Amino acid sequence: MKSSPELLRGAAGNEPRKLCCFQYKDMSITDVAASLLRTEDSFSSCLARINSVVLQPLLQSGSFENAKLLDELNNRFQVIWDLTEESYRTLKQTFGVSESVSIQDLYLAQKADLFLDTYIQYFSTFASCVVTQVFDHAARNKSDFWKSHKPSLQQFLTDFSPGTSIAVALHTVLHKPFWEHLQKYSLVFSQLKEAHGQNLVKEVSEAAEGFAKLHLFICQALDEANLTRNLWKSLGHKFTDVLCVSERRLLEDSRNLALYPSTGRSDRVLLFNDILVLIQGNTFQSFDLKLTWVDATFKETGNFACCFSRHTLRINTPEGMFFLLAKEPESRAVWQWKLNQAVRQALSGKRDFPLWGEAGRGRDPPVCRFSSFTFREEGRLKGATYEGEWRLSKPHGKGTLTWPDGRNYVGDFQEGMEHGFGICLIPRASEDRYDCYKCHWREGKMSGYGICEYGDEMVYKGYFKDNVRQGFGILENASDAEQPFKYSGHWENDKKHGYGVWDDKERGERYIGMWQEDQRHGPGLVLMQSGVCYQRTFHMDKMVGPGTLLLEDDSIFVGNFTRDLTFVGKGKLTFPNGFTLEGTFSSKSTHGLQTQGILDTSGEQDDTAEKLQLGQEVFPVEKRWEGLYSPFLEFIRSGGQGETEEAFMGFHVQTSKELRKSQEYLFCHRGTEEAPRKVDYLEELIEHQEKDALQDYLHQALQSSLHPLGKFLKALTLAFQASYSGIGANKHLLRMAQEEVKHYAKKIWEFYQGLLCLALEVKGQPSAGGMEESDLNGPALVLPLILPCFYPELSMLYMLYHQKEDDLYCQGIVDLSLFPDVKLLEFLEVQKYLWPLKDLTLTSNQRRSLVKDRCFLSATECLQKLITTVDPREKLDILQKTYEEIEKTVNRVLEKEYSLPMDDLLPLLMYVVTRASIQHLGAEIHLIRDLMDPTNEGGMYDFLLTALESCYKFIQKEIRLRPSWQVLHSS
Repeated sequence: MKSSPELLRGAAGNEPRKLCCFQYKDMSITDVAASLLRTEDSFSSCLARINSVVLQPLLQSGSFENAKLLDELNNRFQVIWDLTEESYRTLKQTFGVSESVSIQDLYLAQKADLFLDTYIQYFSTFASCVVTQVFDHAARNKSDFWKSHKPSLQQFLTDFSPGTSIAVALHTVLHKPFWEHLQKYSLVFSQLKEAHGQNLVKEVSEAAEGFAKLHLFICQALDEANLTRNLWKSLGHKFTDVLCVSERRLLEDSRNLALYPSTGRSDRVLLFNDILVLIQGNTFQSFDLKLTWVDATFKETGNFACCFSRHTLRINTPEGMFFLLAKEPESRAVWQWKLNQAVRQALSGKRDFPLWGEAGRGRDPPVCRFSSFTFREEGRLKGATYEGEWRLSKPHGKGTLTWPDGRNYVGDFQEGMEHGFGICLIPRASEDRYDCYKCHWREGKMSGYGICEYGDEMVYKGYFKDNVRQGFGILENASDAEQPFKYSGHWENDKKHGYGVWDDKERGERYIGMWQEDQRHGPGLVLMQSGVCYQRTFHMDKMVGPGTLLLEDDSIFVGNFTRDLTFVGKGKLTFPNGFTLEGTFSSKSTHGLQTQGILDTSGEQDDTAEKLQLGQEVFPVEKRWEGLYSPFLEFIRSGGQGETEEAFMGFHVQTSKELRKSQEYLFCHRGTEEAPRKVDYLEELIEHQEKDALQDYLHQALQSSLHPLGKFLKALTLAFQASYSGIGANKHLLRMAQEEVKHYAKKIWEFYQGLLCLALEVKGQPSAGGMEESDLNGPALVLPLILPCFYPELSMLYMLYHQKEDDLYCQGIVDLSLFPDVKLLEFLEVQKYLWPLKDLTLTSNQRRSLVKDRCFLSATECLQKLITTVDPREKLDILQKTYEEIEKTVNRVLEKEYSLPMDDLLPLLMYVVTRASIQHLGAEIHLIRDLMDPTNEGGMYDFLLTALESCYKFIQKEIRLRPSWQVLHSS
């Protein structure tokens, strides 16, 4: 009796030749349809008998481990039956209404793809049953039942005999009728092709080709199934219990085609459709084909080159590599082709159709892949599971790395290491919390900019190197913490080191100064919420040597004092009235402060204490934020590559929603949707080198949070706010803050020049060497553009610094505002022929002497705009327009062009200043004077600013000394 493979060969080889003898040259489509109708009717009846006699009893006889496969086979069977019934029904219905039939009436032709898919699924499941010996198990489980039903099985098999095994009979019944029916389907398409000739519908031609491939697929699938089943029979349970899977197929065996592993320890190599197995004695190693790379182009060295030159394959896997050695080039070529095709099909998740043939020719597996793998060998990744993109056996691209202890990294990889941007979660040992690192990585270590949210609710935003905080960074804990704090400054080896600002929110103190090894070390300033501040030298967090203490009443103490501001030892105390007390100070709890010294009462009151400035000498502006500047300059030196931009200059996420989106982007496997177009700022730098175009470009770039210049400005703003906002709003830091803003403008201009040189180099254009030699004042061009970012803190410092003068000025403005226009003009000694009396519109019963706020109204409204802008240049423009408005009014009064001399201008400007009533005018004037472009000195702007300053001083001082003030006011 033939074995099941022989039966298959008989069905696949003999039957088609018999069918090809049929004569169908003169058949029409209607004849073909009529023949198909009878075929479907017959096959449907056959399926009904198989279902009742074989399939349903088989379902009841299968063991638990085979039940799933039998259920799946039954489901595929039922779908085939339903398709056959539908094909029969549509044909019968067509013949019921018409004597002729077209191709469109053939359900088989119209649904050819559905028929093909269904039969592929059925025979794939059938092959899995063969591999796992489902029919053998079923025959043994109910041997008596099948023996009694042998006559029923005989009706399906023409060569059935009493000696035929039940397993072979079940195998044949569930595959041979389907095979023969598919032969008849092929015959139908051959008849249609003959009947139509050249006019054959494309879909029908493709269907005919598909059914031809289906026959080849079935032969190959069952051949693989039988080879795999025989392999499992030859191996012991130690192998089959682990390796035997219903979907797994043996593709090649080194015993059939000689091949030897380079280790010399393995005696057999097995290639399956999903894994590669190396067997040595009673042990084996398996390698997932999705993560197997076959390299035949490497250069052999050493013994391999001598013994197996040009006959070696290198196999790369996530945990190492090995070689497969062939003695003949033909053997290596076959193994290489089969390995590559198996890897490619494993990656695609489906087998070729047919399994081996033209479909896979010339298609090698991709170098870059997406898969998951758990590392088992010793090393830093032992026990970790990686899911993501791979390249040549190493994580490369986007991926997720998870350790058994709860550690988790999601982000970029390169050559097997964390490299690029990534998010890492590290559980805390003693708490149910995580440290979350959202930062840049380099060769497996945190390096570059990052944000770390620690489990104890502290947050660090700054730079890293080799997994530790290094460079500029901001560390802050929660505001409701037991000891809330914030540090903004430099780090070295994970400790505060260099220039930095520490906020002790519990004590209401801010320290600005030098650090070493997490301790205050070197010169430092301490600012208190009460307004008290002092400058001292620190050594390992302790104050040493004398210092300068400025008290809230503007007293100054120079000498030694404790942290709670108790005077100790030698010192000198200067009072606000100019008196001084110099000697030795001590403090006892029962007697309070005591001193032995000299009290000098000869001094006069001055503003020395008010105007005293701290920090400039001990903290040179060039040394304050070196760690903040260096990453941006390093970015230029590195060539300004896009992928390194975030690591050097920080990454931009506007909102928490966008941050969540960025994390989701890292976690998921992206599709093909296009990313937003990235602006080529290097190209734009080259296009905007002229002064006017450059100013507009710099304005836009500095406002953009995505542009390198905008990122640089954002970082500088954070540093400035850390120093001078809140507690740092202290009048004794004005000069320190002012020179810092000017230095920022200088550094931004240097950064721009570096970017421009880089752009010219990248674009292959000559360097702009003449820019340094031109008359363009870069920092002066930048300063007004960046000033809005620092203006809130800077203007507050100016207001505090000039508070007393401004209070006097405001007092004068309040008094002068009570004057009607005519009396104010008279008081300010404005020449009467310049009075715009026509502007004094009177109502009924109103005297001219009582009208207010009507003269020089346009100039007054213009000057009031001075506080609407932060740009010194624009403020000077407003001052000039105010002057022009005054001249226009005078020209209108005199009805001729008149150039105002200084003697006439000053009283008129005084009037306009009085009526404008600008608060903090002194702060405004000094801010303009300190920050305006030096090229304006000595020009018209300088002249008008001097005139405005004279008005300010006159109102706050001289008016208070004139007795006529009260006389005019009472009148």
